[in-house]
Amino acid sequence: MSSPEQLLKKQDGISSTGIRKQATLWFMIVGIIFIAANLRAPLTSVGPLVSLIRENVHISNTLAGLITTVPLIAFALLSPFVPKLGRKYGVERIILISLIFLVIGIAVRSLSGAVTLYVGTAVLGFAITICNVLLPSLIKREFPQQMGTMTGVYSVSMNLCGAIASGISVPLAVGAGLNWQGALGVWGILSVISILFWVPQLKAPAKPAAVANSAGNNHQVNIWRSPLAWQVTLFMGIQSAIFYVLVAWLPEILKDQGISSSQSGWFLSVLIMASLPFAFIVPVMAGRMSNQRLLVVITTILLLIGTLGLLYSSIHLVLFWVIILGIGAGFAFGLSMMFFGLRTQSAHQAAELSGMAQSIGYLLAAIGPALIGYLHDASHSWSVPLLILVGASALLGIVGLGAARNQFVGSAK
Repeated sequence: MSSPEQLLKKQDGISSTGIRKQATLWFMIVGIIFIAANLRAPLTSVGPLVSLIRENVHISNTLAGLITTVPLIAFALLSPFVPKLGRKYGVERIILISLIFLVIGIAVRSLSGAVTLYVGTAVLGFAITICNVLLPSLIKREFPQQMGTMTGVYSVSMNLCGAIASGISVPLAVGAGLNWQGALGVWGILSVISILFWVPQLKAPAKPAAVANSAGNNHQVNIWRSPLAWQVTLFMGIQSAIFYVLVAWLPEILKDQGISSSQSGWFLSVLIMASLPFAFIVPVMAGRMSNQRLLVVITTILLLIGTLGLLYSSIHLVLFWVIILGIGAGFAFGLSMMFFGLRTQSAHQAAELSGMAQSIGYLLAAIGPALIGYLHDASHSWSVPLLILVGASALLGIVGLGAARNQFVGSAK
């Protein structure tokens, strides 16, 4: 029998171990929030500064446009390979390495010169890709019972910081005298903070292999041959394309309707801010539903009403249509993030599906704005591009009804 002293020591050990696990878990939660904040801010901070960058570095409009296109191409190219990196070297370790490269990319991009501008942009694009793909699978692994809440927190942190970054870029560059280099470089501070909160994850006990492969042999399913995986992928891709088209062209669409440049930019901010509450609420709701078809229907109706309102309604109702579009975008984004976990049976499958969906998704996101711009130039009107968005919203609803089925990629028929 154990002596009282031995029992006390054993209880103290359990207590201290429990405290360490709780502390590590809280560091992970805060780390996820800060990492998510890094996934949009380095990108959305560029748009308002494009004219300053172009004049300072002496590049053409076409090359200036590549500053925002390069990260999207990085997302598309690297996403399918990220799950293998996480499985081979450990998700926590790969995320930490990606954060270090994110700091390096932001620093290099902020140096004067066209070469460093694009090299740094490519590096940070690859770094963000890794976190984009692995965070949803990490949330599924660590928070299976709170997946909706954690996905909502992750989504809001990412989009809120992205909205803030786009709003303060010019004030930082011009008002604070940091120039475009400082206004872009300041986001490296956020990345460093993320690293500090993530380092404790390397000291946590290694996850057993069974955790990654909790679905038995289902983890061997070829995701790229699953019809359900393709429905999730198309949902992710179409909603990404719609969102980036609105971000790129909404101000121009509104200016063509007689709204001033300053007001049209404000309307874009309203659209992004309107999406934020629903980027949190929708994942929580989705996680509590047996299937998410009702949410898909609501998403489709919101996007259709908002787009048709811009196309046919009075200019006096623009604010209403923009808010409706923002809410629809929030619904679509929240659902797309949740589908990675809801339609898979293991963290490994979630990473594979996330990589597939984000690869195709961001490829469509990169093509979308250029295609809409081409259609506008060809038709000399925004009617055809807006009708294309109407069609895209309807298609989103169709593939979304399939993606919302209560099935898993390894067992769906």
